[in-house]
Amino acid sequence: MSVSPDIDALTAEILSSPKYRRLDLPPGTVQDLLRRELAAGRTAREALKAARAKLHTIVAPYLGDPDYADAARQLDAAFGADSTEALQQVCQTLLASHASTRERLPHLPKFYQAIFEVTSTPHILLDLACGLNPLALPWMGLPSGIQYHAYDLHAPRVRLINHFLSGYGLPASAHQQDILLEAPRQPADVAFFFKEAHRFEQRRRGCNRDFWQALNVDWLVVTLPGESLSGRHEKRDQQRRLVARTLTGLPWQVTEFEIGGEMVFCIDRRAGGGA
Repeated sequence: MSVSPDIDALTAEILSSPKYRRLDLPPGTVQDLLRRELAAGRTAREALKAARAKLHTIVAPYLGDPDYADAARQLDAAFGADSTEALQQVCQTLLASHASTRERLPHLPKFYQAIFEVTSTPHILLDLACGLNPLALPWMGLPSGIQYHAYDLHAPRVRLINHFLSGYGLPASAHQQDILLEAPRQPADVAFFFKEAHRFEQRRRGCNRDFWQALNVDWLVVTLPGESLSGRHEKRDQQRRLVARTLTGLPWQVTEFEIGGEMVFCIDRRAGGGA
């Protein structure tokens, strides 16, 4: 379907703004937001304002980011030192620059061990809307031949992750992709979907169900924050309702636990409902 000139112009206005121009975001993401707002009867200016608000939630600049050029140099130095300790130190520093992964730092080995005790250790893993999570690979205990496919909207982040994966001895298999518009079809043993389902709901209410069903994986591991980023608001019941609502009528089994305030839902899709 052709994109109208108005949507082209509005998309360019958003993507050329100082807030987003360096992120090289997929135009399709902004176009989708604008189309939906215009279809709801909003004027072009109203649609632009609403799309900006939703894009802010999707991109989440308030969660933080490293200096990507400097991060690549730090990784190169660690790989050059051929030291596991040096690499872990750099990765910890970079993980601490983003709120979602920073909160996980005190529990890294325990976090992944607990997940894989439920799902078994994967040989093919998808990291959906990955953020900086691939930099936690040194703590995951995965086999050397792991196929690790990561997906994110931020082009600079994707480039850093591919830089890291290559240095780590794995294929550069991070992809810039709006996974809501184009769900990955790569078959996998496990998919991570960490601290993102609630933001998907803010973008498009009810979209998680179709997205989860579209994946071609045995296990989907969804995590959600047990409280707000400020720590002032309890969210556990709300998050459980989100997962329950998404899975209504599906035959998948769920194992739930919590580590460091992060709610973990290991969803076994092999029981009747896998793609």
